[in-house]
This record gives sequence, C-alpha cells and structure tokens, in this order.
Amino acid sequence: MGASCALGEAGLKRSVRKMLVSVTAVGAVLAVGLATTTVVNVVAAESESHRVESYGQKVEVAGGLMNVVVNGEGEDIVLLPGFGTSSPFLDFQPLVDNLAQDHRVIVVEPFGYGLSDGTERERTTENIVSEVHSALETLNVDRYILMGHSIAGIYGIEYAASYPEEVTAFVGIDSSVPGQPGMDTQFPTGLLSAAKSLGLLRLVSAASDGYGDAYSIQAREQIQMLTQRNSLSSTYLNEMTHIRTNFEHALGTGFAKELPLLLFVVSENTKTPEWLGLHQRQASSVNDGTVVPLPGEHYLHHTHAAEIADGFRQWAATRAK
Repeated sequence: MGASCALGEAGLKRSVRKMLVSVTAVGAVLAVGLATTTVVNVVAAESESHRVESYGQKVEVAGGLMNVVVNGEGEDIVLLPGFGTSSPFLDFQPLVDNLAQDHRVIVVEPFGYGLSDGTERERTTENIVSEVHSALETLNVDRYILMGHSIAGIYGIEYAASYPEEVTAFVGIDSSVPGQPGMDTQFPTGLLSAAKSLGLLRLVSAASDGYGDAYSIQAREQIQMLTQRNSLSSTYLNEMTHIRTNFEHALGTGFAKELPLLLFVVSENTKTPEWLGLHQRQASSVNDGTVVPLPGEHYLHHTHAAEIADGFRQWAATRAK
C-alpha cells in the first residue's frame, strides 16, 4: 500500500514537473512573440508616421489643432464620426464625394481622430460638442444640417440643444439613442493600452478591413496607418471611459420637437432586436421624423453611401415643398 502511494506521488510529481516545463515553454514562446510584436510595432509606427498623407485644414481649438475637411458648394452639411473612427474624412469619403455634388460638406475630425491633435481635456459630451462648435465657428459655419454616425447621435442631441439657431436638421447613420442597451459597460482601458504597446492591435487590425469596393487601396492603407496611430491612444481611451457616463447623461433627453430628423438604421440588428424600434420611437417624438431601414451592418456608409445620399436628397426635397 505504501509503495503504491509512493509511486502515485512520484507519478504526480513527474506530471506536475512536465506541466511546469510545458507552461514555461509556452510562456517563453509567448514572451518571445510579444517581444517581437512590440519591436515590429515600434519600427512600423515610426515608418508610418512619415507616410501618412495630409488632407484638410487645421483650426485652433482649446489649445490644440483640429482637422476639418471642406468639399463642394451649396447648403452646409456637417459630418460627425462614430466613436474611435481612425480617419473620419477617409471613412466618410464615398458619402462625402456624393453629397458634395450639390452641398458643401464639412467633416470635423474631433481631437484624437484623423489628423487632429490629441488632448488631455476630458472626453465628456459637453467638451466634445463645444470643441466641434468652436472649429465650425472659426470657419464661419453658422447654419447647417448635422449628420452623424453612431455615438454622434448622443453628441448630436446635446449639440442641437446647445446651438438650436444653427442646426436645421439631424440626419443619423445608424446613430446611437439614449437608453440603448449595453452602454453601461466599463471597459478595461489599462489592458487595451497594454495590448497596443505590445503590438497586438496591429495584428488584429491587419486581419480585418471592413471597407467595401468604394475605397481605394491607397485610402485603405492610409486608414490602416491612422488606425495604428489613433486607436487606443490616451485620447481614445479617455473617451471610452466616458461612454457610460455620457450615455447616462443623455438618459431622458431628445431632439427638440421642431427639429426634423432623418434616421438611416440597420433594418435587422440581431444583437439588439429592438434597435429599429428605438429609432422609430425617437423619430415619432418630433414633428417631422423619418426612419429609413437599410440592410447591412453598423457602418452603413461603407456599403450604402449612394442610398444614403439619394435618400437624403429625396427627404430634403420633400421638406422644401
């Protein structure tokens, strides 16, 4: 009995030793791999910093430089991006090119986005809204349709309430709404920052694109480089930490009844089945609200730029009568 116990104990010790050796070996491989991705990331970031092409114009806002791109002539449309968009202008470019045929389209790249500076100012809705307005004020843009994607729906509510004499309508592109589910999440910003430093963001973004045929190879390359620069930056992470509180602040708010709304919305959101209904309720809360369901995913302007532009024109023509 004692001998068998001793043999069992010896076998267990051998198994533990083998496991420890295996774990150590895997750890060593991971350490070497992470060291490699870290070095590759640093070298690639330095190279990319010289290859990013300039576009737009810089305006001074709150001690930093914000990038703004203006295209076309006609009634002004101000475009605001969804959270974390690496290059708002390049991301919106197919839509901008279409709308600019008969409108002046102004793409504002908030701090931490596109070619704009980063900032140490807290990324509250109030600060973001006031900064965007300051940029437009510098360019003497004082009456416009506000059009925005994703979280711009939340920022847009406060923006329209703060500057009602300037905003003539709001157009949402699968825009966020107060009370939508899942916005009480606290994100692991420290872990995400470490992942970027270790070069893991580069591996993940290299494996995914998400842009359709409307985007040139050159545009995609520029977007990838700006993704590496801007994603998980300190400004990006600060805005991420404020998502929960910014949505809390928006609870119970909405657009003024007299402000026309046009909302392009993903027609079938499997993760949030009530998504279309939330937008229909938002549209019904104003005197002139229209919802246009479109098939596809959250970045509707990647695949439906022409439909969005044409739908907007038809809606605008109806309002003009």
